Amino acid sequence: MKICITGGGTGGHLMVAEALVEAVVNDGDEAIFIGSNKGQDQKYFGEHSEFSHVYFLETTGVVNQRGLGKIKALYKVFKAFLEARKILKEHKIEATYSVGGFSAAAASFATLSLFKPLFIHEQNAKTGRLNGLLKPFAKRFISGYEKDSKIQGYPVKEVFVKTARVRTELNTIIFLGGSHGARAINDLALSVAWKLKKQGIKIIHQAGESDLQRVEEEYKKLGIDDVELYGFTKELPTLIEKADMAVSRAGASTLWELSTNGCPAFYIPYPYAAGDHQYYNAKFIVDNDLGWCEREGEELQSKLLHAIKESALATKSEKLLEYNQKNVATTMITEVRDLLNA
Repeated sequence: MKICITGGGTGGHLMVAEALVEAVVNDGDEAIFIGSNKGQDQKYFGEHSEFSHVYFLETTGVVNQRGLGKIKALYKVFKAFLEARKILKEHKIEATYSVGGFSAAAASFATLSLFKPLFIHEQNAKTGRLNGLLKPFAKRFISGYEKDSKIQGYPVKEVFVKTARVRTELNTIIFLGGSHGARAINDLALSVAWKLKKQGIKIIHQAGESDLQRVEEEYKKLGIDDVELYGFTKELPTLIEKADMAVSRAGASTLWELSTNGCPAFYIPYPYAAGDHQYYNAKFIVDNDLGWCEREGEELQSKLLHAIKESALATKSEKLLEYNQKNVATTMITEVRDLLNA
């Protein structure tokens, strides 16, 4: 089977693409990637990946553009659509899996124009604009949040499944602000650091490269020198495995990686996310009593400390492991193969 995986722009979409290509290659099949030269696509797959070929086309987001900017963006998508058609033909691609984001537009429309099956994975609780537009034409639309989705769960890298465990005691807490960091989460970590230290709770903290120096200096001022501090790291699977609880933004990939690993989390949604989708991602977790969610605000410190005190950690961790499906990426790719061979 030869498949195209397309999409990206942000790390959340690209982590899904990474999980899917891992499943494709493990089954002895071939996948190419079509993304954009904007966003984080090249950072993820530009030098090292399991894709046989990677392409980064000149596209940009359309939804947030206005006037002439929107026309220019649409023209770029049209040119990229023509390029994507040639690429799909050249590699004799049999199907395309879109993981969403503006990077997915060109290859998704090219796939439909060639009458090849398009599969879509929606990573957020609130469907994105492009995925909503393409959904009626897709062979399959997969979402971990929709009860009528053919496949339940969320595709994450196998390492999060293999290292999953029930958290019974809070010995280590990890603060995650995403690849760019989050000042609200960094400030929250600093504000509770001494109280956590007094309770014997170890801190792991990914502060983001732009705020790393400030955070490092603040920890020194507090006299706390045993924090495991990072700007950006690719060792998150190992760090999450070590943690018993997380404080995090509610981007879909991080949310499901934590959930799959059985790590309960206190979510602080990014307030400016498109369509407020991070809030709805986290609300899904709270509605199922799998974790906590609070908006940015002055009471975050007390709310986090209350969550830690009343955590019911083992109960939430066990429920996370019961809820999450294993081998979701493999199941998604197996379905593509079965439908192609039907």
